[in-house]
Amino acid sequence: MPKTLKLQPKAALLRRFCRLEGRIPSYTEMLTLFGYRSKNAVHGLLGRLQQAGYIRKHKGKLALTARLSGAVKLLGAVPAGFPSPAEEELVDTINLEEFLVRRPEATYLLTVSGDSMVEAGIYPGDIILVEKGTTPKPHDIVVAQVDDEWTIKYFEQDAQGVRLAPANAKYKAIRPKRSLTIGGVVRAVIRKY
Repeated sequence: MPKTLKLQPKAALLRRFCRLEGRIPSYTEMLTLFGYRSKNAVHGLLGRLQQAGYIRKHKGKLALTARLSGAVKLLGAVPAGFPSPAEEELVDTINLEEFLVRRPEATYLLTVSGDSMVEAGIYPGDIILVEKGTTPKPHDIVVAQVDDEWTIKYFEQDAQGVRLAPANAKYKAIRPKRSLTIGGVVRAVIRKY
């Protein structure tokens, strides 16, 4: 297993701590965080994390790199209509996790299979970011368990009750016959090109 893969669980613990606390943990806190007994073990791990590009030293202090913090440069805007001259300019950096995830403890990802939501821009192989524990509003896209089977559809309500509507003319809406459990509301779609 490559060294960086072995470091990912430790990097994830460090990222989570930093996100929740807003700072890098102390060596003493890292002992507990990583389940180590000696500060030398923590020091060795930090060296490996630095070598793998997860952290760096800045003015004698540890700092997260973009690889660990999830920060990505925002370079401005680009027109989707007529082309226009533009220069690259650093506008900001965005932490994708903070940008996409409202409630980390209630958020999970799923890979989409099937084509019932293509007219909503959700295709097979896309990854959806789902927030559980949120009451869906009409026309929210939800992950739902309908009569013991899971699906992703638009959530709608009418005089007859809940209706789960596809975004593909090939499919019909679904009405639960026995049971309906909302697994969460879709908050984002992630697609690699």
